[in-house]
Amino acid sequence: MEEQIVSESSADGDTVIDIIDVRKSYHRGGMEIPILNGIDLTVKTGEFLAIMGSSGSGKSTLMNMIGCLDRPTSGQIFVKGQDINQISDNELAHLRGREIGFVFQTFNLIPRLTAYQNVELPTFATKKNGTDVSTKVRDLLELVGLEDRMDHKTTELSGGQCQRVAIARALINDPMLILADEPTGNLDSKTTDEIMKMFLDLHDQGRTIVMITHDPEIAEFADRIVLVKDGVIENN
Repeated sequence: MEEQIVSESSADGDTVIDIIDVRKSYHRGGMEIPILNGIDLTVKTGEFLAIMGSSGSGKSTLMNMIGCLDRPTSGQIFVKGQDINQISDNELAHLRGREIGFVFQTFNLIPRLTAYQNVELPTFATKKNGTDVSTKVRDLLELVGLEDRMDHKTTELSGGQCQRVAIARALINDPMLILADEPTGNLDSKTTDEIMKMFLDLHDQGRTIVMITHDPEIAEFADRIVLVKDGVIENN
């Protein structure tokens, strides 16, 4: 069996994500196109981090790296001390489903399902013995203020309500990290304030949050802001 490499900076349990000299390139038309050009980034337990950058800066690719949605061309990414390059695709998918909760700009909900069913869905692949899924789903929908809308399909909900469902879904497996990609991009200003207040409440409860945004006002909700430009982090 191949020996598992563990990040020294994650050994004390205080680091959620550790990215070391990560580079990512894509091949198109016989050409190699570099996207990330040597990223070093550490996300600590309980941190609220905002990653900013303009279109084409590499921030979305960095999000895919943090979310274990893709592997680097070179460099290392440690999730709770585990090198993702040392595990299989199935193990990576299981790690991603168990440890990372995603909140997307477009919600990524299934329209034919109710709010309850959308929140419940991630538990099918990562069920834990002794977990009362029904109670947990209802508790989370109550947490996000949708206890009276749980039997409604997402097509019957407003944009803000859909994002609340997405947040509840992100929490259902009790992940160590919430990864939010432009979570208020499709919302009006009033609903944006409500959703960001929810993220602040989650952070106050000890949740670790990484948020991708192009909006400086939204980034200011975070504890720390990093700026990605031309595939590198300009401040860290």
